[in-house]
Amino acid sequence: MAKQYVIYTRVSTKEQNLGLEAQMRDIEHYLGSHDHEILGHFSDKQSGADDDRPEFQKALKLVRKTGAELLVSKLDRLSRDLAMIANLMKEKDVSFRIASMPGADSMMIGIYAVLAQKEREMISERTKSALAAAKRRGKKLGGYRDGAIEKANATRTKAADQQATKFAKIILPLKQQGLPLKTIAERLDQMGITTVRGGKWDATAVSRVIKRVEGAAAE
Repeated sequence: MAKQYVIYTRVSTKEQNLGLEAQMRDIEHYLGSHDHEILGHFSDKQSGADDDRPEFQKALKLVRKTGAELLVSKLDRLSRDLAMIANLMKEKDVSFRIASMPGADSMMIGIYAVLAQKEREMISERTKSALAAAKRRGKKLGGYRDGAIEKANATRTKAADQQATKFAKIILPLKQQGLPLKTIAERLDQMGITTVRGGKWDATAVSRVIKRVEGAAAE
């Protein structure tokens, strides 16, 4: 019997149609390997921080009514709110599937949601810090003074440690399963998780995270 799906896509007001096309590529790739029936396709042009999206609510209503699975390309298309995702995962009448993370169970999705929210918080803090630093430089000209270089280096080190800890929550369990570093890198890419610089993972990048976390634990 064909699996029933309700497709949901979302682009923010800042995104172009390319964002929608990329989502549909992920979804079509997933559906290509499954016997399926599409009951509906809903799409919003609205921020993921706003859960009161009209088309999203229509998609959820159809899912609850039919028992179909809600299909999205990536988790952030569903919502950027961790609490909202957690509530959906608890709801008995709603199930969803992430096309770019086809093998992810509820635990993996939960971990990724936590990491994504932490990433947004860190970006926000870095932006605020950068603006504050720029404002200070506008008032006081000159180079680094009074140990500023040491403070800047310490800040960068702390940020790198926080990033490594974040990625380690997914990488270390996969390593404990005996997976090679290359396979772990492929899993991270499949889950839609990028490196700190927004690139793809490779065995070297995975190894650096493991060494950094293990080195910190040994200190």
